[in-house]
Amino acid sequence: MFFQRTIPIFSALLGSCFAATLTLHGPSTLPDTASSPLHPALASFSIETAFFIEYVGNTTQPNTLTSNLLQNLNDRTGTPAQIRIGGITADSTYWNASQETALFNFIDASGTLFNTTIGPGFWEAAKTLLPGGTSIIVNLDMHNFNYTGALSVAQSTLAGLGPEQLVAFEIGNEPDHYSPLLSAKQYDATWEVWSKNISTALGFEKPMFQIAATAEDPLWPYNASGASSQLDCVSALAAGANGDNTVLSCSEHTYQYSVCDPTRTAVATLPNLVNHTRLGMYLDLWQPRIQSVREQLGPDSFVIGEYNSVSCSGKAGVSDTFGQALWLLDTTLYAASINVSRLYIHQGGPLALQSSTQLNHGGLSRYDLWYPEDAMNGEKQVFPSYSAYLFITEAIAQSKTLRLANLWPGRQENGSTITTAGGDTSAGQSVVYGFWEDDAREFPTKFALLNLQMFNQSDAGPRPSTTFDISAFLPSQTSLVTVKRLQAAGADITFGNQTTWGGQTFALDSDGLAKGQLVEETVEGGLIQVEASGAALVSIL
Repeated sequence: MFFQRTIPIFSALLGSCFAATLTLHGPSTLPDTASSPLHPALASFSIETAFFIEYVGNTTQPNTLTSNLLQNLNDRTGTPAQIRIGGITADSTYWNASQETALFNFIDASGTLFNTTIGPGFWEAAKTLLPGGTSIIVNLDMHNFNYTGALSVAQSTLAGLGPEQLVAFEIGNEPDHYSPLLSAKQYDATWEVWSKNISTALGFEKPMFQIAATAEDPLWPYNASGASSQLDCVSALAAGANGDNTVLSCSEHTYQYSVCDPTRTAVATLPNLVNHTRLGMYLDLWQPRIQSVREQLGPDSFVIGEYNSVSCSGKAGVSDTFGQALWLLDTTLYAASINVSRLYIHQGGPLALQSSTQLNHGGLSRYDLWYPEDAMNGEKQVFPSYSAYLFITEAIAQSKTLRLANLWPGRQENGSTITTAGGDTSAGQSVVYGFWEDDAREFPTKFALLNLQMFNQSDAGPRPSTTFDISAFLPSQTSLVTVKRLQAAGADITFGNQTTWGGQTFALDSDGLAKGQLVEETVEGGLIQVEASGAALVSIL
């Protein structure tokens, strides 16, 4: 392992007009606002059903890029990322036991994907081509209200994967977008009966269903007209969905921005994306639901089962950039800090039936972490965002008791951590997370330092930086820390081979494996410099 010794940073910054210093004040002990222990599969994936085989390959021709990229994450935590197979195409997916191909998509002359049929090879690929021990959630069709079809897919899933790999089913994808719109009572009238009957048919003796998978953001304020009647995890449970004890967990979907229509496309910009204040304000909308679900179902029960930066398949120059890597890092850590147990980042391609006014048509989604093969809108490649998941899994490592708190801007009385009045004079662009082992709460063991100040590769002049002073959180007997950096030439970089994690790239030219010499700095003292549009993982020695 290569160690790069650095000089004390504070003296190097005294003469720079482009540097700022952010000093964190104690106490260093685990805050009352810290999360529950982090799930080792915090950073997980949702893969659109119709694109699953495109991602993993088949048993005769596996996709080694996907295999290596997933294994990299598994190597860091010892627990594979969970995979949710689902999305809008799950609501038009059917089982054919005699089908020779793993998956067949029926696409008309206009490019519209009408339905997907899967055969035995689909489950063979899921069972053998993902890292060993991968847990899978499977999304069943509810949109057509065809119970027999949903049951046949469920039966094929259990037979193909076995009970050791199947962790849960979902019934329906984004039912709050069905037409006509469903009330919680109408949704439950179908969902509760189906979950009970499928449980009986498959011999389940414990809850095996993840409820809701809804798409609409919570209305604000919470007492606004229509807020209480939204279909979501809380309203579904209140309507009696768990009357037969079939609910394991609750899932809701988050897409902070969208290109489904021109109005929202205009707002989906890179500066808006790389902004902690905007991000925190968005995720804070879910805090009451998270609390309610956890009180009813337990501390590990609320997940963001599908998410990404920009719905309707992303936006070029925004969601395919290093800026999205920073957004992904901050989103995952902030969500964990408010007790979202796992997040499943969505992968796939544009679907013509999502919106008649959407920006994207055909190919693969601009927000994907990698393209498993050449597409009409881009070659096979790894995007910068993938490295954010490396950062997260390395922060969690092999721990099963690690807890997380947002140290800056810090939690306020209303539960938010983002309002600038709470002390963040940088307009939400400096973010610090601390990690504590649950059995050693006096000092953090690690820190995630994010400098979200925008800097593009084309910007003129020296690159600004911020010095994070974490001295108050270091044990008195030590002053040495290691620093591992997530870096690119600017937030607008769109190539994985120009993005480094600890000095290494994990891009296509290495088939998703580490390339280059590992760089970990040892720094004496608690002053850590992080460049604009950059992040660092700091570990106490």
